[in-house]
Amino acid sequence: MLGRAVWSSVRQGLGRGLSRNVGGWASGEGRKVDIAGIYPPVTTPFTATAEVDYGKLDENLHKLGTLPFRGAVGGVCALANVLGAQVCQLERLCLTGQWEDAQKLQHRLIEPNTAVTRRFGIPGLKKTMDWFGYYGGPCRAPLQELSPMDEEALRMDFTSNGWL
Repeated sequence: MLGRAVWSSVRQGLGRGLSRNVGGWASGEGRKVDIAGIYPPVTTPFTATAEVDYGKLDENLHKLGTLPFRGAVGGVCALANVLGAQVCQLERLCLTGQWEDAQKLQHRLIEPNTAVTRRFGIPGLKKTMDWFGYYGGPCRAPLQELSPMDEEALRMDFTSNGWL
């Protein structure tokens, strides 16, 4: 059976979204990073007879509780098109347990990644590819090129984090 303290902490974590004010990192003082709804995956282990293996689940939850950070479940690596070496470096830092360096690098990658995925999407990714010497090419219909104002905001996301 799951230990009371472990189960209690899991319920607390699943009962609320996460939103943190992150101050003092490369992108600027006090910018808000919204990580609402990002939770680590907890798979349900089964025995050979298709019963839930509560002992293994308890063990997995204890291991999860020892991780130095929460919320990582993979990557949308559009950013790797322009900062590929840095994205690979982030993985290497995590694999070798260099958590502080990984966190510093990740914080510098958050805004540019958001810019080329959620905020400006494909047009933003194409523009940054052009800036980094790759061929982004024109946007296909129905996508529109970035406006000068959006292009400047995109440039700022990369410049303020030291990439341009």
